[in-house]
Amino acid sequence: MKHFLAMSRKKKIIVSILCLLALYLIYLILGATLPFLGSPDVSQHYKDSFNISKFYGDAEGVDRACVIESSQDALDIRLHMIEQAQEELAISSFSIKADRSCREITSALYAAAKRGVNIKIIVDGLTGTIDMKDDIMYYALGSHPNVEIRYYNTLNLLKPWTVNGRLHDKYILVDHKLLLLGGRNISNYFLGEYNLNVLSYDRDIFVYNTAFDSDHRDDSVITQVWDYFDKIWDCEYSKTVFNSKKYTKKVLASTVSLENEYESLKKDRPELFKAVDYTIITVPTNKITLISNPIHIMTKEPYVWYELTQLMRNAKKRVYIHTPYAVLNGDMYDELTRINELVPDVQMLINSRAGGDNFCASSDYTLNKKKLLKTGIQIHEFQGDHSMHDKSLLIDDDISVIGSYNLDMRSTYLDTEVMLVVHGTEFNQQLQSCIDAMEAQSLPVLPDGSYGTNGDVIPLTMSTGKKMLFGISSVVFQLFRYLL
Repeated sequence: MKHFLAMSRKKKIIVSILCLLALYLIYLILGATLPFLGSPDVSQHYKDSFNISKFYGDAEGVDRACVIESSQDALDIRLHMIEQAQEELAISSFSIKADRSCREITSALYAAAKRGVNIKIIVDGLTGTIDMKDDIMYYALGSHPNVEIRYYNTLNLLKPWTVNGRLHDKYILVDHKLLLLGGRNISNYFLGEYNLNVLSYDRDIFVYNTAFDSDHRDDSVITQVWDYFDKIWDCEYSKTVFNSKKYTKKVLASTVSLENEYESLKKDRPELFKAVDYTIITVPTNKITLISNPIHIMTKEPYVWYELTQLMRNAKKRVYIHTPYAVLNGDMYDELTRINELVPDVQMLINSRAGGDNFCASSDYTLNKKKLLKTGIQIHEFQGDHSMHDKSLLIDDDISVIGSYNLDMRSTYLDTEVMLVVHGTEFNQQLQSCIDAMEAQSLPVLPDGSYGTNGDVIPLTMSTGKKMLFGISSVVFQLFRYLL
């Protein structure tokens, strides 16, 4: 009898624990989804304050710029910029891994800190916790007195709504002289050519402030980005990490390893450590302007989307949207339809389902491709040997946009995002040539969803299993596609 009662009590305890776990799971799911159901418009106050003339300049401005297109150039320019820093340097990234390109960049940062450069690095709290947490290399860097590393919005499992407000910005600032901003995270997947089997195409814009040492320094967009960085850095969601004194012996060994890595870089790649005449590698611009989303972690007014749509509505001849994927709500479909009615030539280049690396976005495209085609926009699907992650926009022959914003609801309503709007014909031509090269590896999508032809470009194939999986996931994901 006692044995029976003991077993009964044990069973009740187990059942109670399972019930509590089930309730907690429900709390997690509802807390991470329900607060984000709405898709707000920008306020009337924001609309009234917006003036499209802010993107245009009457004459050549202080900023010169160029497109950084290849993965190797993307790594090289980052290493070069770090070496050129004299006083202060800031990095913002959605993700920083611990692979070879990251070690090279970290070694250059540690060397900069040793020579007196004040370095601030901010990383998304969710990806940072996953990718950086246990790597001693970042303790070695973060423990230097001239370096501070912060996470933006670390996940709190007692507050599941904190999972969705992510830092998606990617840029590096060097003094008030140099800026690199785009869609690349810091890893081999985007930087260098250390693993050609796993690589994603992407794009950055490099900006040189010709007035960095004059009274007109603050006329540059670099000042706008510094102000934005300071706002993120000082906000309530940003917390310092990697400043612990633990792992002392391992940290010491890691600092020696970083110093050796840096010396090897200087020996093997001396060209990266030399001064460069930036006027040779850049083209003039009339004006460059930063646009960004709100920085809080809940559902955001879609500032970036709104300002981009106003620019597109203002186009006289053409709009060309380059985005990895398109996950839109009804308002966004309607806006693109309206833009297509207003502008003679509107086109979009995106990944094919077979080539894209975002399973959720490709799943959504499976079910909603017809809605995108109904906007009337000419769609091109990329058929290259790697997935592409580019986020760019061409408007007429003088406006170009590059940054971190994907044409999806996550970038529109949930994440922090940054884009640079460039007024200048030469830069527009440069970006046009980069997009043309990718369109040359793409196929046009006909109104019925089939492919047209483009020279000898062959559609990527997709396995039967993947097609079946998309058939299921495309329906399931509709329940929470506003989070994609």
